[in-house]
Amino acid sequence: MVFCTKCGGQMDERAAFCPQCGTQHTPGSRTAPGAGNAPAGRPAGAQSGLSENAAAALSYSLGWLTGIIFLLIDKRPYVRFHAAQSLVVFGVLHVFRSVLAVLFGVGIFAGGRHILAPGILVLHLISLATFVLWLLLLIKAYQGEKFRVPVACEIADGIVGK
Repeated sequence: MVFCTKCGGQMDERAAFCPQCGTQHTPGSRTAPGAGNAPAGRPAGAQSGLSENAAAALSYSLGWLTGIIFLLIDKRPYVRFHAAQSLVVFGVLHVFRSVLAVLFGVGIFAGGRHILAPGILVLHLISLATFVLWLLLLIKAYQGEKFRVPVACEIADGIVGK
């Protein structure tokens, strides 16, 4: 890893632009770890002590709960976006599943059979889709991609102030 000469942010060796401040870089214009603007052992702007992509991925780890935590403790734009998107996506899905569970009468038994048994299938399908989305977002954030979930990304941009 190398660091931006302007803000000291950690960036990929092949990146043409700093992901934190947007400064354009050529291969020779970046600094080695611990040199230039970045303090030795820790890049400037790292609030949680984690690399930016690891912090963004962890903001999805426990859904909306870790989204709130990383939104509050980390000030890097990339991490804040993913934390806000985690909060929106998994917060809405959590509420949606809870409402459907109440509407379908999950947990109510009548004569040894579930009332509205097809509702349980719908809830399991939503759970499966949520798991696949969670895994996709976690992997994309760790790879350094700003994967944007339609509608939720615009709400997340509003939360982080873009």
